[in-house]
Amino acid sequence: MKGFLAMILMFAMAAALVQGQGTRVGFYKRTCPRAESIVRSTVQSHFRSNPAIAPGLLRMHFHDCFVQGCDASILIDGADTEKTAPPNLLLRGYDVIDDAKTQLETACPGVVSCADILALAARDSVVLTRGINWQVPTGRRDGRVSLASDTSNLPGFRESIDSQKQKFSNFGLNTQDLVALVGGHTIGTSACQFFSYRLYNFTNGGPDPTINPAFVPQLQALCPQKGDGSRRIDLDTGSGNRFDASFFTNLRNGRGILESDQKLWTDASTRAFVQRFLGARGLPPLNFNVEFARSMVKMSNIGVKTGTNGEIRRICSAVN
Repeated sequence: MKGFLAMILMFAMAAALVQGQGTRVGFYKRTCPRAESIVRSTVQSHFRSNPAIAPGLLRMHFHDCFVQGCDASILIDGADTEKTAPPNLLLRGYDVIDDAKTQLETACPGVVSCADILALAARDSVVLTRGINWQVPTGRRDGRVSLASDTSNLPGFRESIDSQKQKFSNFGLNTQDLVALVGGHTIGTSACQFFSYRLYNFTNGGPDPTINPAFVPQLQALCPQKGDGSRRIDLDTGSGNRFDASFFTNLRNGRGILESDQKLWTDASTRAFVQRFLGARGLPPLNFNVEFARSMVKMSNIGVKTGTNGEIRRICSAVN
């Protein structure tokens, strides 16, 4: 019963999140009443056959918003577009967005933007992995510019906390937002090539000292020194398919996979929020699910195009 009441409370709090400038919950209520249900059912269908699309869609939304704002510029095909940049080469879920767009164009031609489809699909991905549900403000329009060179705004897997905080701050996101949003790594995987350098000859011929020594042999077995760099392992060891706070437990225990993730624990300014998400004694507790939803709403309103700005693409992979 307690668990049920807690979920009701989380949903109520998430439903009360502040909406962004120019977007609002229920934007398509009259113009395309089934918009959200079409996106939801499409994501559910793809998820049943390939659960890996959930973290893929979540990260795609994040990568979209940090470049040109949340305008679906990441979906555009072509030479030197965002999609071709190294940080985006391994993203998954483009087919899900295309499928949803095709269905929406049949139901409500020229009404629902690709940017809104992506924002809704990210939320639905969290729900499908047993995370919180929240209301997504909609009303974004699609951008017409997509440049691979702009992806330098994306935080990297070796990025310092100061640099990460600056990149988030540039978009109006604070340190708590940073920790909460990186917590999205509770689902999904990373390829060995992005962290195996931490396991061999990192300092004085040994592994990264911030990795729990008992965890090193396990990672080395999964990612041998000259092994397959494309092999993927869970970012949240032991809970890679469930949206929960165990990602932060792993950071506390020196079991973070990416260097940039583990730094959330080794840096005092971010460690305090990790501890609060874990309910550490002596600190005001924070509910990870609720705060993640709140930060997602903030992030999803970065640089949105509304009104007469942008367009409603007919297909998500090309400007009109």
